[in-house]
Amino acid sequence: QVQLVESGGGLVQPGGSLRLSCVASGFALEIYPIGWFRQAPGKEREVVSCISSQDGTLYYADSVKGRFHISRDNMKNTVYLEMNSLKREDTAVYYCATDCAWTDYVTAGQGTQVTVAS
Repeated sequence: QVQLVESGGGLVQPGGSLRLSCVASGFALEIYPIGWFRQAPGKEREVVSCISSQDGTLYYADSVKGRFHISRDNMKNTVYLEMNSLKREDTAVYYCATDCAWTDYVTAGQGTQVTVAS
């Protein structure tokens, strides 16, 4: 069964950190670019970060540059999103998917909730 499973979300205070994990099963994650997306209540889904499959090129949305870091561990079939200096506006459900753009053809996880609040 081909699937992605996110974990690592939770409740954190402003300024805090979390590390999200995206674990693949049923396929080799390394052959895909992997994107992290988020969707806050009432807002459209947006791409937060992406890591290419070929040369490790990284992409970050302007809103998270300098605070978030994406990486992949092919031995563990996992992509991580390290999130630092979290802000209230980072509150959202975070998803990983097998592309840097969300389309009907990606494989995506079920999401993990990140809540930044005092």
